[in-house]
Amino acid sequence: MTSHPDWAGLKHFRFGDSPELADRLAALVVAGVKTATCSAAVHGFEAEIGEQQVVLSGEGRPVAVIETLSLDVIALETVTPAQAAQEGEGDLSHAYWLDVHKAYFQREGTYAPGMKVIFETFRLVAVLDGVFAARANEHLKAERAEALAARYTALGANA
Repeated sequence: MTSHPDWAGLKHFRFGDSPELADRLAALVVAGVKTATCSAAVHGFEAEIGEQQVVLSGEGRPVAVIETLSLDVIALETVTPAQAAQEGEGDLSHAYWLDVHKAYFQREGTYAPGMKVIFETFRLVAVLDGVFAARANEHLKAERAEALAARYTALGANA
């Protein structure tokens, strides 16, 4: 699917560091449970408040448009449980969030105790790929099941 002409001039990006992670995180956005993300502050700001961007699938297909609502530079360790839950990942717990983000930042070589992150909140503006959206709940169920299998239980066994 190609980008709608209204979105053609917007910045396009993928979440994560692999096609699988990009699909998983984009699906959480499309499902309406991911309304925030963070990145290592050493990379600088990749969005501006009010800016709209096209979210790509792991294969590079446009799947959604989001609009940045806020950008805060904070220490990784000071991200609150409520902020962590806004990312919509795992079992929504702070413990899960911190573990997977430390691992991510270690993979990209930016992790350090006390590191700063840019915590971004956004809203879903449009879903661009109906086929991808139809599978979003499958990704959401897999996300929750994986967290439960790894013994994160904030959402309980019936999540």
